[in-house]
Amino acid sequence: MSEVSEATRHVMQANRSKNTRPELMVREALRTAGLGGYRLHWRKAAGSPDICYPGRRLAIFVNGCFWHRCPHCGPSRPRTNVEFWEAKFARNRARDASNQGRLVREGWTVAVVWECRLREELRPRAMEELVALVRSCETTRQFGRFVEIGSMRPWRLRVTYERLARARRR
Repeated sequence: MSEVSEATRHVMQANRSKNTRPELMVREALRTAGLGGYRLHWRKAAGSPDICYPGRRLAIFVNGCFWHRCPHCGPSRPRTNVEFWEAKFARNRARDASNQGRLVREGWTVAVVWECRLREELRPRAMEELVALVRSCETTRQFGRFVEIGSMRPWRLRVTYERLARARRR
């Protein structure tokens, strides 16, 4: 393992996995909508979802764009130690897919909220969609599904993916 500078070490230590700003925004929106009663980082569910409603079988993951490699905004890549970072990001994506797949197979509704979808101009729509999903899980039992909160319509998403792929090839 390569030696890292003291400054880099401190920056990396400052990254938190729990109670991040995006996660706090989502929790605030849920409380404001009167949807408390969730569990935080519930270990009994695969992947310890950031927010979990066990009775509704709803698991909510609030993903940071950089660490989980957001498909929407194309986060930057570190320029040094590239092999390490590529392997790290691949492990993160594989772990996410495994945990989410397991929850879906067990009959959970899995919702993913990306950090970029919580920007000021996109947040109201995303939170409205999340609140509607939480309420629908209370009344309707739809087992084993995956939902990306605030995501684009499928045709727009395809066009965006193609644009990002062309930009990466350059």
